[in-house]
Amino acid sequence: MDKYTQNQVLQNSAAGQIKIITIEINVQTSKSPEFIDISEELKARVEESGLVAGTALIFGRHTTAGIFINEWEPLLLKDIEVFLEEQAPQYKSYQHNNFSMRTVNLEEGEEPNGHSHCRVLIIGNNQSIPIVNGQLALGKYQRVFFAELDAPRERKVLLHLTGISDQ
Repeated sequence: MDKYTQNQVLQNSAAGQIKIITIEINVQTSKSPEFIDISEELKARVEESGLVAGTALIFGRHTTAGIFINEWEPLLLKDIEVFLEEQAPQYKSYQHNNFSMRTVNLEEGEEPNGHSHCRVLIIGNNQSIPIVNGQLALGKYQRVFFAELDAPRERKVLLHLTGISDQ
């Protein structure tokens, strides 16, 4: 499921080795919109990395899916869904969906998804979180979510860790 794509020791420091580690995490979505809590997977990967201090960058590799930090509370997640629909309605007319005019990046069987591209502008596709004492420094109610904004499929998230290791 996960693939280490790089594990490079850059230099030594008094506290230990400085490392850069990139981990690819697969996320399977089942509907749209869908907000998948990936916090525990990220926490486990940070712990496995051996980093005691540094930064975790969580990056979604898609133009129609996002990464955000918020509270896991069902009514709030419904509010976010409604907010995104209000800001970028699915059935609004988008030039991106005009397949008779569009000539760039058009794939066979493509579905209208202009709303998904606009929604990711609101959510964003990455988050940075400090690593402190070997842990993601999330607040009490903070969770990291992968947001499916288009159609169900397998998605990819990069967890890019930079920091000092005690190993």
